Amino acid sequence: MATVVLVGTLDTKGEEYAWLRERLREYGSEVLLVDAGVMPPPAHGPTPDIAADVVARAGGHDLAALRTAGDRGAAVAAMAQGLTRVLTDLYRKGRLHAVLAAAGSGGSALAAQAMRALPIGVPKVLVSTMAGGDVSPYVDSSDLTLMYSVVDISGLNSVSCQVLGNAAAAAAGMARRHERNHDEPAGRGRPVVAATMFGVTTPAVDAARARLSELGYEVLVFHATGAGGRAVEKLARDGMLDGVLDLTTTELADELVGGVLSAGPTRLTAAGVMGIPQVVAPGALDMVNFGPAATVPERFADRRLLIHNATVTLMRTTSAEMAELGRSMGRKLRNARGPAEVFWPLRGLSAVDTAAGPFEDQTADRAGLDALRTAVRGGTVRVHELDAHVNDTSFAVAMADRLHQMIAENARAATA
Repeated sequence: MATVVLVGTLDTKGEEYAWLRERLREYGSEVLLVDAGVMPPPAHGPTPDIAADVVARAGGHDLAALRTAGDRGAAVAAMAQGLTRVLTDLYRKGRLHAVLAAAGSGGSALAAQAMRALPIGVPKVLVSTMAGGDVSPYVDSSDLTLMYSVVDISGLNSVSCQVLGNAAAAAAGMARRHERNHDEPAGRGRPVVAATMFGVTTPAVDAARARLSELGYEVLVFHATGAGGRAVEKLARDGMLDGVLDLTTTELADELVGGVLSAGPTRLTAAGVMGIPQVVAPGALDMVNFGPAATVPERFADRRLLIHNATVTLMRTTSAEMAELGRSMGRKLRNARGPAEVFWPLRGLSAVDTAAGPFEDQTADRAGLDALRTAVRGGTVRVHELDAHVNDTSFAVAMADRLHQMIAENARAATA
């Protein structure tokens, strides 16, 4: 029977969770109730299968000490650490086919952090009072499903029962499907490659994807908007990728300069940590991304700007910024445990970095390449300089063919 792990703060929401547990059982699910609350639950509340003190210990904390300290923020953070370990342990043991929670702001942050640690494809449903606003802090790069609670999670009424009932039905259905398909995950019949793309690198990624598909790969394309880059990193960490064609690394520029599409400081690291073959290019490193023109910070008023559309303004990276990006890319790839190579197009890094194009700057591009070469000198990272533009089919196919060779070589080495 499929198991839904029901995560709740039973010190404040015992009534709601007792009701949810009964609905899940009616829908044919086995239920494991986990208490992630800090304070003692009411005596008349539901008895959890995994108590709050167990959750706290899983994160290396003592529940009594958390209560005595009286720091709610620290307590929630501590319980989130423990809950993360509890959920991942249940998943590894085959005792979790879906996870469901219903919460306000604090409980949503706690539950979402633990849910995000589970691999993509594991059903995660969160009913939250916060789902009507900016949900990016809760979802990040995961496949977490958010439902707006409409009313507060405070007692049972005609509205909350409809919303929570739908959530329970959804989680039960997802759990059954996940249990049925768990041994044969969809899409793993072919080796899987992640590719990163932007509008200004689309022709290259389309050509690379076509070539890799011919060679027998399933290609997952990610929009390099911050969340896309984080999703690639998560899939790599979760062991779901056989290779990475990281053609569009523009998120590194946003992280360095302060654009709006940063994927964070760990971008371009997960494949290296996991030993996954990767080919990397400086696609769209010529730009930093902002919103509408009026939102560009005043300190950049004298920079070269390009209105890409009504909601996106691009800023050309300078020689100094490109040099730092080259150094950063080189340092990260040099630390990779698996094979890593860079393909650098000498005729431009994006659709707007072309001869006579609005972002043409051969000096800046060369500064990035020179710094990259210096950073990888003496290591195993190969740098290929191609007399081509990033969007030339020849460039894209060269990257795809080399990644295919690296994946094959890696597989042979693993079985030798």
